[in-house]
Amino acid sequence: MILVGVDGSRAGLEAAIWAAREAALRKDALRVVHALPSWIVEQGDGPYAGVGNWMREGGQAVLTSALQRIEQEEPAVGVTSALLPGDPREALMGAAADADLLVVGNHGMGGFRGLLLGSVAYGVAGHAPSHVVVVREASGRGDGEVVAGIDGSRGSEAVLEFAFTEAGLRGTKLRAVRAWDLFGGAPDGRDLLADWRTRFPEVEAVVEHVQGHPADTLRSASKDAALLVVGTRGLGQISGMLLGSISHAMLHHADCPVAVIRQRKDEP
Repeated sequence: MILVGVDGSRAGLEAAIWAAREAALRKDALRVVHALPSWIVEQGDGPYAGVGNWMREGGQAVLTSALQRIEQEEPAVGVTSALLPGDPREALMGAAADADLLVVGNHGMGGFRGLLLGSVAYGVAGHAPSHVVVVREASGRGDGEVVAGIDGSRGSEAVLEFAFTEAGLRGTKLRAVRAWDLFGGAPDGRDLLADWRTRFPEVEAVVEHVQGHPADTLRSASKDAALLVVGTRGLGQISGMLLGSISHAMLHHADCPVAVIRQRKDEP
């Protein structure tokens, strides 16, 4: 199941459309949710019942708007919807426990003007139990290639698995990008994609070694991409850090949707 959070913003609507297309590719179910304070969702009669009813109606209108767009874009996708009680970040992460993928917009209603990444998007990308895709208001070429940011760590395997699957679903090329600098030295040149090419023979895949800072390199690669896939953390990150500096930079600055891939529990 794919879960998408909407909030009435344009970015949230773009996220709903992206999630619907992804559900169609995967032949998967889609669930559209909107979070409101718990007292609004759960309240019955009381002194503020009128305010609660008004806000619930507003929340339902947000869901209805997203559902109508999904019906226009992907009418064959099976969709359910719900109002979630609580803080949006906590509510989405709780709902994502049963999801394969959580999709959100890069920022929402009430965000500061000029803010590149909203607190909800950043919070769930670093903590959600599922993989997370963050969608910008107008981002990426739908027919572009899939780009994977890799660094040779074990976490790169989960990134490559997701990226190869996406490229196969979309019938597009996969470009695995590994950046290096003069201090770190050049990569060893071994074929990092050999096993994955065997598992996904239908996917045209190349690995590209680029001398330069990973953030700059991946941002450049994202300009014509349909999707950029990164890990939660990689080599050189502080132990225990939930979202690495490169992933953090891509959520702020990439020009296409960004998939943040959770590491498997058996990976360090």
